[in-house]
Amino acid sequence: MTTELPTVHRAASPADEAGIRATIDDYYLGWFDADGDRMARALHPELAKRGWLRRGGDLPILDVDTFETMTRAAAAGQGRRTQAGERAYTARIDDVDGDIATATVHSVPYVDYLHLVRTTDGWRIVNALWCPA
Repeated sequence: MTTELPTVHRAASPADEAGIRATIDDYYLGWFDADGDRMARALHPELAKRGWLRRGGDLPILDVDTFETMTRAAAAGQGRRTQAGERAYTARIDDVDGDIATATVHSVPYVDYLHLVRTTDGWRIVNALWCPA
């Protein structure tokens, strides 16, 4: 016997939405502007980031990043590889339930599915799954 659960979608409070959007801004603008400190503000220290990448005709690979690799790459300017005119993104907050949230971000170079947690320092990205756009 299966029981169907109701689909629940909770809208973010204005304060939560502002905090989540500020975190996403820190994540993307830290990347695009080569600002490792701003990137660090967006990420939980235990970040698990994975990219699903195809290289040529090979099978897809899982590219793994951490808080350290992301802040280092941002500071080194890897996000500046994207042309200045293409450094735009749109973010949709999909769900917020207490201290957890999920968001989808579309940009020219990437699509990100983000899981965020509310910490004593504000909202932080704890999981990210991405692929090239």
